[in-house]
Parts: sequence; C-alpha cells; structure tokens
Amino acid sequence: MAVPKRKVSSARKNKRRSNVWKLTKPEIVKCPKCGEYNLNHRVCSACGYYNGKEVIAKSED
Repeated sequence: MAVPKRKVSSARKNKRRSNVWKLTKPEIVKCPKCGEYNLNHRVCSACGYYNGKEVIAKSED
C-alpha cells in the first residue's frame, strides 16, 4: 500500500483547503424599470418586469 513518507504540515494542508470554503455573495443589480435592487437574472419583485417585458402583472397601489 502507498503510505505518505511524512506528515502533511498544517500550513500545507490549510493552503490546499483555503479556497474550498469561501462563499461568493449573490450579484444584485438595479432594475432599469423601477430602480429596486434584486438578484441578477430574476423577475423584479417590485414591478414584475424582466428583460424589458412584463412577466408578472402587479397592481399599482
């Protein structure tokens, strides 16, 4: 069986693991129609528009 010759140091181990646990924040963009912030590539929850077209009919209050 293959057995490691030496123990892997904690610095080497941590260097290898450093990027595994990082989370990326979700991209938020401003809606061109109403100016509300929402997630990228999603229908705007305030006005119901996506890509310049009305997807969800919202009532004006």
